Amino acid sequence: MDRVRIRRIYDQPSAEDGTRVLVDRLWPRGLTKEAARVDRWLREIAPSAELRRWFGHAPERWPEFRRRYAGELERNPDAVAELHRLAAQGPVTLLFAARDETRNNAVILRDLLLGGPAG
Repeated sequence: MDRVRIRRIYDQPSAEDGTRVLVDRLWPRGLTKEAARVDRWLREIAPSAELRRWFGHAPERWPEFRRRYAGELERNPDAVAELHRLAAQGPVTLLFAARDETRNNAVILRDLLLGGPAG
């Protein structure tokens, strides 16, 4: 099993998920807390509202979004440390609500946890 996974929060929870961590600032629409089965909600690790609005999930803005979000993460060491702590305890699944499964903040956070660059 992978140590760090990413999944849409709307997908069915799996026994292999380990600790389920929501990494979005806003609670996903139309989903109850019971159905989501979230163990931790790290709102503070999500991109700022300004950055999220600027990105707008426009594929051409992805490289710049990665760079800007990496800068926000550098200014938020406590939230990043909390995510590292959770990952050190066992498998972690980072949950996100975005429709784009390849260009979202959970992808960047997974890369960071696995030792790659955030930006």
